[in-house]
Amino acid sequence: MRVRLLIAVVGVSIFVAGFAAAERLQAPVSAQGFNVVMDCGASSASQVRTTLYFGLSRPKGPAVSELEWQLFLRDEVTKRFPDGLTVWEATGQWRTSTGSIDREQSKVLLLVHADTPTARQSVQVLIDSYRKAFDQQSVLWERARVCVEA
Repeated sequence: MRVRLLIAVVGVSIFVAGFAAAERLQAPVSAQGFNVVMDCGASSASQVRTTLYFGLSRPKGPAVSELEWQLFLRDEVTKRFPDGLTVWEATGQWRTSTGSIDREQSKVLLLVHADTPTARQSVQVLIDSYRKAFDQQSVLWERARVCVEA
């Protein structure tokens, strides 16, 4: 009987110790979301890489022209992110609500910037401005933390 009790106590102790150890090994909840503090080392700085995907087709009328895109870039993007940006052309596709595949020419805009409320608001203003100006249903916003070397 004493042996069974000893085995039960040891078994429960191991079980509880396992839970305690697992809790310490699990990443903190704050680290599972976007607000993670990165250690980029002495020669790098933590920044955010924002990638925006702008479709060029309109529901009615002609596609967004290169001139219209360049004016949007100059008047909306550059004034909010004057430190630099990269743009490239792409072809995107997605599944519609009816199950068919739609394709569209796009512009991809890449920005690297500080993670500040002002920068996030500026990105949202870009999205809202583009959607309104060019009758777009959406603009895809992708963001990731990156380490940038000066």
